[in-house]
Amino acid sequence: MASAPQLPIFYNGLEPLSSETHANYKVRPANTAPFLAGQHAIPVTVEEFPLIQRYMPIVFSAGDDPVPIALMGLNEGVNVFVDAGGALVDDNVYIPAYVRRYPYMLTRLRPDAEELSLCFDPTSPTIGDFEDGEPLFADGQPSELTRNILQFNENFEQAAARTNQFMTEIREMGLLMDGEVTIQQEGNDQPFVYRGFQMVDEAKLTDLRGDQLRKMSQSGMLPLLYAHLFSLSLMREIFARQVRAGQMPAPMPM
Repeated sequence: MASAPQLPIFYNGLEPLSSETHANYKVRPANTAPFLAGQHAIPVTVEEFPLIQRYMPIVFSAGDDPVPIALMGLNEGVNVFVDAGGALVDDNVYIPAYVRRYPYMLTRLRPDAEELSLCFDPTSPTIGDFEDGEPLFADGQPSELTRNILQFNENFEQAAARTNQFMTEIREMGLLMDGEVTIQQEGNDQPFVYRGFQMVDEAKLTDLRGDQLRKMSQSGMLPLLYAHLFSLSLMREIFARQVRAGQMPAPMPM
Protein backbone atom coordinates (compact mmCIF):
# COMPACT_ATOMS: atom_id res chain seq x y z
CA MET A 1 0.00 0.00 0.00
CA ALA A 2 1.13 3.54 -0.66
CA SER A 3 1.51 6.07 2.15
CA ALA A 4 0.72 9.74 2.78
CA PRO A 5 -2.03 9.51 1.62
CA GLN A 6 -2.70 5.80 1.62
CA LEU A 7 -3.79 4.47 -1.74
CA PRO A 8 -5.22 1.06 -2.67
CA ILE A 9 -3.06 -1.42 -4.55
CA PHE A 10 -2.36 -0.57 -8.21
CA TYR A 11 -3.01 3.15 -7.70
CA ASN A 12 -0.11 5.62 -7.75
CA GLY A 13 -2.36 8.66 -7.48
CA LEU A 14 -5.97 9.81 -7.88
CA GLU A 15 -7.22 12.79 -9.88
CA PRO A 16 -10.90 13.81 -10.21
CA LEU A 17 -12.19 13.40 -13.74
CA SER A 18 -13.29 16.84 -15.00
CA SER A 19 -15.06 17.88 -18.19
CA GLU A 20 -12.97 21.07 -18.15
CA THR A 21 -9.50 19.80 -17.23
CA HIS A 22 -9.84 16.58 -19.20
CA ALA A 23 -12.04 17.74 -22.07
CA ASN A 24 -9.68 16.28 -24.67
CA TYR A 25 -8.76 13.11 -22.81
CA LYS A 26 -9.21 9.78 -24.51
CA VAL A 27 -8.96 6.15 -23.48
CA ARG A 28 -6.81 3.66 -25.33
CA PRO A 29 -7.68 -0.04 -25.23
CA ALA A 30 -5.18 -2.23 -23.39
CA ASN A 31 -4.44 -5.88 -24.00
CA THR A 32 -2.12 -6.17 -21.01
CA ALA A 33 -2.19 -5.13 -17.35
CA PRO A 34 1.43 -4.53 -16.27
CA PHE A 35 0.18 -3.28 -12.88
CA LEU A 36 -1.17 -6.77 -12.18
CA ALA A 37 2.11 -8.63 -12.70
CA GLY A 38 3.63 -9.34 -9.32
CA GLN A 39 0.36 -8.88 -7.40
CA HIS A 40 -0.59 -12.19 -5.81
CA ALA A 41 -3.63 -11.18 -3.70
CA ILE A 42 -6.57 -9.20 -5.10
CA PRO A 43 -9.57 -7.87 -3.12
CA VAL A 44 -12.89 -9.34 -4.28
CA THR A 45 -16.58 -8.91 -3.52
CA VAL A 46 -18.82 -11.70 -2.24
CA GLU A 47 -20.90 -11.57 -5.42
CA GLU A 48 -17.84 -12.79 -7.31
CA PHE A 49 -17.31 -15.87 -5.12
CA PRO A 50 -19.27 -18.30 -7.35
CA LEU A 51 -17.16 -17.38 -10.40
CA ILE A 52 -13.80 -16.93 -8.69
CA GLN A 53 -13.96 -20.27 -6.85
CA ARG A 54 -13.62 -22.04 -10.20
CA TYR A 55 -10.19 -20.52 -10.87
CA MET A 56 -8.42 -19.36 -7.71
CA PRO A 57 -8.55 -19.74 -3.93
CA ILE A 58 -10.60 -17.25 -1.93
CA VAL A 59 -9.27 -16.45 1.55
CA PHE A 60 -9.60 -13.60 4.04
CA SER A 61 -6.84 -11.20 4.98
CA ALA A 62 -5.28 -11.37 8.44
CA GLY A 63 -6.09 -8.88 11.19
CA ASP A 64 -9.16 -7.52 12.94
CA ASP A 65 -10.78 -6.08 9.81
CA PRO A 66 -10.37 -8.82 7.18
CA VAL A 67 -11.44 -8.58 3.56
CA PRO A 68 -11.93 -11.39 1.04
CA ILE A 69 -9.08 -11.80 -1.41
CA ALA A 70 -8.46 -14.01 -4.42
CA LEU A 71 -5.02 -15.60 -4.59
CA MET A 72 -3.46 -15.32 -8.05
CA GLY A 73 -0.25 -16.68 -6.53
CA LEU A 74 0.78 -18.13 -3.18
CA ASN A 75 3.91 -16.05 -2.70
CA GLU A 76 4.60 -12.31 -2.66
CA GLY A 77 5.40 -11.02 -6.12
CA VAL A 78 4.03 -14.08 -7.95
CA ASN A 79 0.97 -14.02 -10.22
CA VAL A 80 0.56 -17.25 -12.17
CA PHE A 81 -2.24 -15.90 -14.38
CA VAL A 82 -0.23 -13.19 -16.16
CA ASP A 83 3.27 -12.96 -17.55
CA ALA A 84 5.89 -10.36 -16.65
CA GLY A 85 4.27 -7.84 -19.01
CA GLY A 86 0.79 -8.33 -17.60
CA ALA A 87 -0.61 -10.43 -20.46
CA LEU A 88 -2.95 -13.28 -19.57
CA VAL A 89 -1.30 -16.67 -19.91
CA ASP A 90 -4.74 -18.29 -20.11
CA ASP A 91 -7.81 -16.54 -21.54
CA ASN A 92 -10.13 -18.94 -19.70
CA VAL A 93 -10.01 -17.21 -16.32
CA TYR A 94 -12.20 -14.80 -14.39
CA ILE A 95 -10.60 -11.42 -13.71
CA PRO A 96 -11.83 -9.79 -10.46
CA ALA A 97 -13.80 -6.56 -10.75
CA TYR A 98 -11.20 -4.77 -8.62
CA VAL A 99 -8.72 -5.30 -11.46
CA ARG A 100 -11.18 -4.39 -14.21
CA ARG A 101 -12.11 -1.05 -12.66
CA TYR A 102 -8.50 0.24 -12.73
CA PRO A 103 -7.47 3.04 -13.37
CA TYR A 104 -10.81 4.46 -12.15
CA MET A 105 -12.30 4.71 -8.67
CA LEU A 106 -15.13 6.44 -6.87
CA THR A 107 -13.86 8.33 -3.83
CA ARG A 108 -14.66 11.28 -1.58
CA LEU A 109 -12.68 14.37 -2.51
CA ARG A 110 -12.92 15.58 1.09
CA PRO A 111 -13.40 13.57 4.29
CA ASP A 112 -16.68 15.42 4.97
CA ALA A 113 -18.04 15.04 1.44
CA GLU A 114 -21.21 13.00 1.08
CA GLU A 115 -20.94 12.30 -2.64
CA LEU A 116 -18.37 10.09 -4.32
CA SER A 117 -16.51 11.50 -7.32
CA LEU A 118 -15.14 9.55 -10.26
CA CYS A 119 -11.34 9.70 -10.19
CA PHE A 120 -8.54 8.07 -12.17
CA ASP A 121 -4.89 7.24 -11.75
CA PRO A 122 -3.04 9.84 -13.85
CA THR A 123 -0.03 7.52 -14.17
CA SER A 124 -2.05 4.98 -16.16
CA PRO A 125 -0.93 4.77 -19.81
CA THR A 126 -4.50 4.05 -20.95
CA ILE A 127 -5.93 7.54 -20.32
CA GLY A 128 -4.59 10.90 -21.46
CA ASP A 129 -4.60 13.70 -24.04
CA PHE A 130 -4.05 11.32 -26.95
CA GLU A 131 -4.53 11.74 -30.69
CA ASP A 132 -6.30 8.40 -30.86
CA GLY A 133 -8.66 6.60 -28.54
CA GLU A 134 -12.25 6.87 -27.36
CA PRO A 135 -13.18 10.29 -25.94
CA LEU A 136 -14.30 10.70 -22.33
CA PHE A 137 -16.26 13.87 -23.10
CA ALA A 138 -18.21 15.24 -26.05
CA ASP A 139 -19.40 18.86 -26.13
CA GLY A 140 -18.62 19.18 -22.44
CA GLN A 141 -20.74 16.18 -21.49
CA PRO A 142 -19.67 12.67 -20.43
CA SER A 143 -19.46 10.27 -23.36
CA GLU A 144 -21.16 6.90 -23.36
CA LEU A 145 -17.81 5.38 -22.35
CA THR A 146 -17.60 7.66 -19.30
CA ARG A 147 -21.18 6.86 -18.33
CA ASN A 148 -20.39 3.14 -18.56
CA ILE A 149 -17.25 3.60 -16.45
CA LEU A 150 -19.27 5.49 -13.84
CA GLN A 151 -21.96 2.79 -13.77
CA PHE A 152 -19.37 0.04 -13.36
CA ASN A 153 -17.76 1.88 -10.44
CA GLU A 154 -21.13 2.54 -8.80
CA ASN A 155 -21.97 -1.16 -9.06
CA PHE A 156 -18.60 -2.01 -7.57
CA GLU A 157 -19.15 0.31 -4.58
CA GLN A 158 -22.56 -1.25 -3.95
CA ALA A 159 -21.02 -4.74 -4.09
CA ALA A 160 -18.26 -3.60 -1.72
CA ALA A 161 -20.87 -2.37 0.78
CA ARG A 162 -22.61 -5.76 0.67
CA THR A 163 -19.24 -7.44 1.14
CA ASN A 164 -18.56 -5.32 4.23
CA GLN A 165 -21.90 -6.42 5.67
CA PHE A 166 -21.06 -10.06 4.89
CA MET A 167 -17.72 -9.74 6.68
CA THR A 168 -19.35 -8.12 9.71
CA GLU A 169 -21.77 -11.02 10.01
CA ILE A 170 -19.18 -13.80 9.81
CA ARG A 171 -16.93 -11.99 12.29
CA GLU A 172 -19.80 -11.57 14.74
CA MET A 173 -20.61 -15.28 14.39
CA GLY A 174 -16.98 -16.17 15.13
CA LEU A 175 -16.62 -18.21 11.96
CA LEU A 176 -13.11 -17.11 10.99
CA MET A 177 -9.92 -18.82 12.07
CA ASP A 178 -6.24 -18.54 11.18
CA GLY A 179 -5.52 -20.47 8.02
CA GLU A 180 -2.62 -22.75 7.21
CA VAL A 181 -1.86 -24.87 4.18
CA THR A 182 1.00 -27.35 4.05
CA ILE A 183 2.08 -28.69 0.66
CA GLN A 184 4.66 -31.45 0.33
CA GLN A 185 6.49 -31.32 -2.96
CA GLU A 186 8.02 -34.49 -4.30
CA GLY A 187 11.80 -34.35 -3.97
CA ASN A 188 11.80 -31.90 -1.04
CA ASP A 189 12.19 -33.11 2.53
CA GLN A 190 10.72 -29.90 3.97
CA PRO A 191 7.12 -28.94 3.12
CA PHE A 192 5.93 -25.57 1.91
CA VAL A 193 3.82 -23.92 4.64
CA TYR A 194 1.51 -21.02 3.88
CA ARG A 195 0.06 -18.88 6.67
CA GLY A 196 -0.91 -15.24 7.16
CA PHE A 197 -4.54 -15.52 6.07
CA GLN A 198 -7.90 -16.42 7.56
CA MET A 199 -10.51 -18.93 6.50
CA VAL A 200 -13.92 -20.13 7.62
CA ASP A 201 -13.84 -22.70 10.41
CA GLU A 202 -15.89 -25.48 8.81
CA ALA A 203 -16.42 -27.23 12.14
CA LYS A 204 -17.99 -24.08 13.64
CA LEU A 205 -20.09 -23.61 10.54
CA THR A 206 -21.43 -27.16 10.79
CA ASP A 207 -22.18 -26.71 14.51
CA LEU A 208 -24.39 -23.65 14.04
CA ARG A 209 -27.98 -24.00 15.15
CA GLY A 210 -30.51 -25.06 12.57
CA ASP A 211 -32.27 -21.70 12.59
CA GLN A 212 -28.96 -19.90 11.99
CA LEU A 213 -28.09 -22.16 9.07
CA ARG A 214 -31.57 -21.77 7.62
CA LYS A 215 -31.34 -17.98 7.83
CA MET A 216 -27.91 -18.03 6.17
CA SER A 217 -29.20 -20.29 3.42
CA GLN A 218 -32.23 -18.08 2.75
CA SER A 219 -30.09 -14.93 2.63
CA GLY A 220 -27.64 -16.52 0.17
CA MET A 221 -24.79 -16.32 2.67
CA LEU A 222 -24.31 -20.06 3.15
CA PRO A 223 -23.55 -20.85 -0.53
CA LEU A 224 -20.95 -18.07 -0.50
CA LEU A 225 -19.20 -19.58 2.51
CA TYR A 226 -19.06 -22.95 0.81
CA ALA A 227 -17.79 -21.36 -2.41
CA HIS A 228 -14.90 -20.06 -0.30
CA LEU A 229 -14.31 -23.47 1.30
CA PHE A 230 -14.45 -25.31 -2.02
CA SER A 231 -12.00 -22.85 -3.57
CA LEU A 232 -9.29 -23.75 -1.04
CA SER A 233 -8.61 -26.97 -2.95
CA LEU A 234 -7.13 -24.77 -5.70
CA MET A 235 -4.18 -23.91 -3.43
CA ARG A 236 -2.39 -26.95 -4.79
CA GLU A 237 -3.23 -26.02 -8.37
CA ILE A 238 -1.72 -22.55 -7.88
CA PHE A 239 1.28 -24.19 -6.23
CA ALA A 240 1.70 -26.51 -9.23
CA ARG A 241 1.57 -23.54 -11.60
CA GLN A 242 4.33 -21.85 -9.61
CA VAL A 243 6.43 -25.01 -9.76
CA ARG A 244 6.03 -25.20 -13.54
CA ALA A 245 6.98 -21.51 -13.84
CA GLY A 246 10.00 -21.92 -11.53
CA GLN A 247 8.58 -19.36 -9.10
CA MET A 248 9.02 -21.19 -5.81
CA PRO A 249 10.70 -20.02 -2.59
CA ALA A 250 12.77 -22.33 -0.44
CA PRO A 251 10.70 -24.78 1.65
CA MET A 252 10.13 -23.70 5.25
CA PRO A 253 10.46 -25.96 8.29
CA MET A 254 7.27 -26.85 10.11
